[in-house]
Amino acid sequence: MTVATAAIRAVHWDGTAILARFRVAPRWSLARQYLVASLLVVLTGVVITGAWIGHQIEASVLDRTAGISALYIDSVVSPNLQSLAQGDRWLPQSDTAALDHLYSETGLGQGVVLFKIWSLDGRVLYSPDVAVVGRQFPLDTGLTQAMHGEVAADISSLDEPENTYERARFSRLVEVYAPVRSVSDGRVIAVNEFYLRPDALDADIREAQLRSWAVVGGIGLFTYLILSGIVKRGSDTIRRQQTELQRRLDQNVRLHERVRQAAGRTTALNEQALRRINADLHDGPGQALALALLRLDALQAPCESDDGTQTRDDFATVQSAVRDALSDVRAISAGLRLPELGAMSVAEVAVRAIDDHQRRSGVTVGRRLEGLPEHAPLPIKIAVVRTLQEALSNATRHGEGRGIQVSMQREADALRLSVEDHGPGFDPQAADRSGHLGLAGMRERAEVLGGSFEVVSAPGAGTAVMVRLPLTARVVV
Repeated sequence: MTVATAAIRAVHWDGTAILARFRVAPRWSLARQYLVASLLVVLTGVVITGAWIGHQIEASVLDRTAGISALYIDSVVSPNLQSLAQGDRWLPQSDTAALDHLYSETGLGQGVVLFKIWSLDGRVLYSPDVAVVGRQFPLDTGLTQAMHGEVAADISSLDEPENTYERARFSRLVEVYAPVRSVSDGRVIAVNEFYLRPDALDADIREAQLRSWAVVGGIGLFTYLILSGIVKRGSDTIRRQQTELQRRLDQNVRLHERVRQAAGRTTALNEQALRRINADLHDGPGQALALALLRLDALQAPCESDDGTQTRDDFATVQSAVRDALSDVRAISAGLRLPELGAMSVAEVAVRAIDDHQRRSGVTVGRRLEGLPEHAPLPIKIAVVRTLQEALSNATRHGEGRGIQVSMQREADALRLSVEDHGPGFDPQAADRSGHLGLAGMRERAEVLGGSFEVVSAPGAGTAVMVRLPLTARVVV
């Protein structure tokens, strides 16, 4: 019994509940979850980084092309604009003719689609489109930057008001604004706006962006593979540990069930042993003592006729001792033997135990039996009887038989049994330290079947013994 109790306490939680907790495995392993999540993160990072780098490359290539072109064109055009440094508001005819010659009859016109000369107040001083010459337009960002001495470039969709001529011939062009400086003092005297075809620039930008995407993608793929390998090894380790833990939990559940089966069989076998002891006491010492008592009664009359006072006293003493011994043997035998419980319901078992106690002790016991099942395993019925016998005996002997109340009800797959009294109460911890055999026996009987036992008491506050017994025990005896 002690070994079985220790085993039950070692796995006192319900193994089924543990398995239910640990068997909720995700549909995807940790490694697969990481692979999907990290792939999304890496792809997002690669796209954002690649787009940003591509934009930076585009701006860099555009600025480089614009700077080189502006330097070349300025060296050709600037000498024909120095009259503006003298304060002229318009270009003289000679300068205009020189610019026409550069645009139409030199290599400049082959590389440059067209160009314009702007004054610092936003007037067009020169353009192949004579319709805009002399007109003033709002200053855009690139023109303003050039007026402050900076080269500005952008790929224009030609939607500005001054781009009517260009828009009729092209859909998009590289637009460059370059400051024209005075040779004498270096101040900005005008702005040269020229347009380049975007084909070569687009090719350079695409090539540079492809290289950057390849580098960023390669780094992202390398990082992804390295981290995925690390996480996969960790996930495999966790999976192996989970498998081993699951195996041990399954083993614990099987052992738990085997211990419960063994405990139930032990309980039933104990009752069988008690029945045999009862029969042995009744048929052996009980019969011998009864025969001795009859023979003493038969010898008493002849001895008394001899007027032997001492003999009468001896016979009286022996008869009293034999009667006491016979009463004790019968009481022990009656306490050991239980009625046949197999065909009785749980309620009938409880009522039988309560009625037997009332008959023996003469103490009234209140009862409240609610929702009890019709059938229960035999070890549970035995535990109910033995627990009621011990708890009612304690309530009568130590609780002075005051206000004894038995309550039993079904809670899910368990029986809840409580025995309360209004006696003087006691300190449960002190009782545990003193090794009270009655409490220890009730506790062991409940726990060996997978149930629980609790005593609530205090000096002057009465006592409540509460036992929970599982109805799920399946014991083959």
